Amino acid sequence: MTVIKQFFLILLLTGCAMKSTQIKTVDEVDIERFMGDWYVLAHIPSYVEKNAFNAVESYKLNEDGSISTTFTFNEGSLNGPLKTYHPKGFVIPGTNNAEWGMQFIWPIKAQYKIAYLDKDYKITIVARDKLDYVWLMARTKTLPHDQMIKFRDMIEGMGYSLDNYREIEQK
Repeated sequence: MTVIKQFFLILLLTGCAMKSTQIKTVDEVDIERFMGDWYVLAHIPSYVEKNAFNAVESYKLNEDGSISTTFTFNEGSLNGPLKTYHPKGFVIPGTNNAEWGMQFIWPIKAQYKIAYLDKDYKITIVARDKLDYVWLMARTKTLPHDQMIKFRDMIEGMGYSLDNYREIEQK
């Protein structure tokens, strides 16, 4: 069984026992502006990305409206082996592009809610109602310490426990 299949099996089996809320999304996302590279600066990681360094999520809008995604990171250290995944995103109709289904394996689509997005499309927080995973991403490899604290506090304010919150080193 591949790591991705194991991840989703664990996700499905534990889904009923997890805490859940209704994460509010941003009002609207200009999907074309959202495309491109996002450095993952902090997260509550999924199984696959627990030891990620240099994590980058890249999005490209397809002609059919789906989103080609490339997620890369070094596993275990800044110079660890490079891992690459290619999930496909699908905008949920009626959400003004602020909620997606992210598909690693068919037919499962994991919830992906854009809960924060600054007006310049330089910083975003992607969250889930289950409060199991969250990602703080930016167009730059670092943010000032005070901003990192501000966004960590924002994530906690959404209802997340910070027990597994982790900042990701970027080189």
